[in-house]
Amino acid sequence: MKHLHIQPRLTLYANTSVSEGTFGKGIAILLRGVADLGSLNASAKNIHMAYSKAWRIVKEAEIGFGFLLIKRDGARGSTLTPEGEKLLNAYETLEQETQETLNKRFAELVKTK
Repeated sequence: MKHLHIQPRLTLYANTSVSEGTFGKGIAILLRGVADLGSLNASAKNIHMAYSKAWRIVKEAEIGFGFLLIKRDGARGSTLTPEGEKLLNAYETLEQETQETLNKRFAELVKTK
């Protein structure tokens, strides 16, 4: 069973409804791209996503959370807001810790004798 793997799905959300202000793997990848590349457009292109879709995903999350994730600077690109950076770092940390914990526990549960 060594070929089996486990992949958690982490979703942060505002209020009490997952449909409002969700933050998951997709937006985390987009925001990491903005942080690394300095542009939402470049980030979207990097993952083969239409800019309009990337913009919609970010805007919906911002509306749901009630704060901006990205500071737009026109043709000069974009940067993460302090809140966006904090949320992205928290998500990435939780994702890594969760993955490590689940990998260890999964290995214990399927251990063959």
